Amino acid sequence: MGVTIPLGAQPFLLAGLPGVAQFHHWVFLPFGLMYLVAVLGNGTILLVVRVHRQLHQPMYYFLLMLATTDLGLTLSTLPTVLRVFWLGAVEISFPACLIQMFCIHVFSFMESSVLLAMAFDRYVAICCPLRYSSILTSARVAQIGLGIICRCTLSLLPLICLLTWLPFCRSHVLSHPYCLHQDIIRLACTDATLNSLYGLTLVLVAILDFALIALSYIMIFRTVLGITSREEQAKALNTCVSHFCAVLIFYIPLAGLSIIHRYGRNAPPISHAIMANIYLFVPPILNPIIYSMKSKAICKGLLGLLCQRASWPGHAQNCENHRTV
Repeated sequence: MGVTIPLGAQPFLLAGLPGVAQFHHWVFLPFGLMYLVAVLGNGTILLVVRVHRQLHQPMYYFLLMLATTDLGLTLSTLPTVLRVFWLGAVEISFPACLIQMFCIHVFSFMESSVLLAMAFDRYVAICCPLRYSSILTSARVAQIGLGIICRCTLSLLPLICLLTWLPFCRSHVLSHPYCLHQDIIRLACTDATLNSLYGLTLVLVAILDFALIALSYIMIFRTVLGITSREEQAKALNTCVSHFCAVLIFYIPLAGLSIIHRYGRNAPPISHAIMANIYLFVPPILNPIIYSMKSKAICKGLLGLLCQRASWPGHAQNCENHRTV
């Protein structure tokens, strides 16, 4: 008969990549490089938007939120990944595991919300351009940001409460070097249907976010097709490319991870690890790269910042000539 774990007792055991335990020191090298790229990339976006006043516009405020979310998601997994792969320390207390799980899922849920807000920004900019400045004021953007924080935090708190009521009397070995909700409830020795249903509800909310994003793009495409000038059509669609890529690199791994956790019980353990790592690492790494490459304003701001620091005024002219592909 299972006994509920007292807080701080019987720690969970984190796991690295299945089948390569003897190479964990070497595995940390690519993980460390990914962390470095994610932190530097998103930190640079934050710095560029903060420093350059011409970027103090709704579109870049939402990009600031996205970079903050990606940075939070990256830093949420860093301590335990470092301990598992580099130090070989696999134990994590139940409270610490809950806190990490809460942070990972909050920032992940927050990213879905920010992408939805960015889709609304693109919809207003293209479909209602004359009302853009009156609809998306700085105060309204701040309200949207506060609403995202409240939505995600309050939605995840019941998940923590439900987990504290579960007894864990089976193996305490998790499947990843960090704590995920789907992984923890798998170890419960009583019926965790309520936990699974609540987790499924949050997944459905993320699917709703994606459906609303898709709806916004349908309306954007309808508006763009009504523009007679091919050049103006291309210009309008080009402002959506970075966001569209960010949506794909977030929701495709999310769908893959959800499917493999719910229906892939007989799948090789390495497949679970790969999907989880793609989901947590790919968006924070690629988002700043995509926005730096596709956004002329971010490129100009970045080069302007480098020129200011290095006193290379000649490089600023290169950004004036930069064209997005």
